[in-house]
Amino acid sequence: MIRVAAVGDIHMGADSQGVLRPAFESLPECADLLLLAGDLTRHGTPEEARVVAREIQDLAVPVVAVLGNHDHHDERPEEVTAILRDGGARVLEGEGTVVQAGGSRVGVAGTKGFCGGFVGRSAGEFGEALMKEFVRTSRRSADALRKALEELGEQGCDARIALTHYSPVPETLAGEPLEIYPFLGTYLLAEAIDTAGADLAVHGHAHAGTEHGMTTGGVKVRNVAQPVIGRAFRVYHLRTREPAGAGAPG
Repeated sequence: MIRVAAVGDIHMGADSQGVLRPAFESLPECADLLLLAGDLTRHGTPEEARVVAREIQDLAVPVVAVLGNHDHHDERPEEVTAILRDGGARVLEGEGTVVQAGGSRVGVAGTKGFCGGFVGRSAGEFGEALMKEFVRTSRRSADALRKALEELGEQGCDARIALTHYSPVPETLAGEPLEIYPFLGTYLLAEAIDTAGADLAVHGHAHAGTEHGMTTGGVKVRNVAQPVIGRAFRVYHLRTREPAGAGAPG
C-alpha cells in the first residue's frame, strides 16, 4: 500500500514561514510521498517561493510539485521552479518522474494544465488567433500529460499519478459558480488521463469545490486545494499495481 499525501493552494507569503513545517515533518509517520498541486505562492515571486522551499527542505519523503496560476503571476515561473527544486521538490511541467515510496516505484506525471471547460460546454479552436491559442495551450498541456503518463507506464511503475493544478473533471468543481467552470479546468486533461491510464489524479485550484470526482474512464480524481480539504494535507492510499488491475485510492 502506498500512502500519498497531497495539498494544493497553500498560497504562502512572507508571513507564512513555519505554518506548514510542523505538519510536513510528521509526514513519515503517515505518508510515503508529498504532492503539491500548484498555487504554492500568492503572487509567484522568488521571495514567496523561498518561503515554500524552506517549508519542504530536507523532508524525509519525496516531494513532487506543479506550479499553479498564482505561481505564474509575477511572470517568473522559471525562477520559482528553480527555487523549489533547490528546496528538494521535483517540479514537473509536461514531464514525469519516478520516486521510491513505501518500497514501491511511483510514477508522477505533472503539468499545470489550463482552462477550456468540459464536454458540451467547452471552448473551441475556432475564430480569432487569441481564442485558438487559448485552446491550443490547453491541448498542448494535456498532450504532454498523456505522453508523460505513457512513458511512466513503459517504465513499469507500481502506480501512476497525474498531478495538475487545473481540474480534469467538473465533479470536483461542485460548489463553484457554474459560470467560472471553464476557467477552472478542461476535459482535455481527463481525456489524457484516461487514454494513457493512471491510478489517481490530483489537482487544486477550485477553492470552493468538492474533494471527490472521477473521470469517465474510472480514474479517481481528488481536489486537494487546502480550502477544500481543510488541513495541511490529505492522505490517500494506493494499492500497488497488480498484473491485471489498477490501484484503489481512498
